[in-house]
Amino acid sequence: MEKTMCVGVVEFQSVGKGMQAQDEMIKTSTVQVLIGRTICAGKYLLAVSGGVDEVQTAVDTGVKIGGEAVIDSLVCPRVHPAVFAALGGSVILPSPRVPALGIVESFGACSIMAASDYAAKAGNVTLIRLHLAMALGGKGLLMLVGPLSDVKTSTKAAGDEIRRRGLLVSEVVISNPSEELLTEYL
Repeated sequence: MEKTMCVGVVEFQSVGKGMQAQDEMIKTSTVQVLIGRTICAGKYLLAVSGGVDEVQTAVDTGVKIGGEAVIDSLVCPRVHPAVFAALGGSVILPSPRVPALGIVESFGACSIMAASDYAAKAGNVTLIRLHLAMALGGKGLLMLVGPLSDVKTSTKAAGDEIRRRGLLVSEVVISNPSEELLTEYL
């Protein structure tokens, strides 16, 4: 049986508040820090994992400590494993020829994490890239491939989640993308 992971993410507009929140989150809950770093546009991103109750406690603590410096937060009890492969850049496709490419762009790193989970669960797609804030001016980017109908479904699911948060930049589906378009990402 595949182990599922609960993940919590808090995005701060202040590095100092983010670091203060990270310290308190670690002290008040038994969670593992997956990401704790500065990101573009002078923000701070913190992602933790652990049991659902521990992650919820940690995120609640981070949001409380961060106050007005909190941009967005997320608790995802069962993150799809494809999210971590895409985040780590470890996805390898056998060919750069794919039926369809979905691209979702968000104003926030936290919201693109949530959207990636929605996309992975919505259709038979492969998440090929999950890019958080660095070299994107603080934005988040998700790229996924697969059959056209599944890419449309997953791209819409991801876009809807970001739209709900008020942070959608773009939601695009490209049928039969050129190999050159994907070369840098494969």
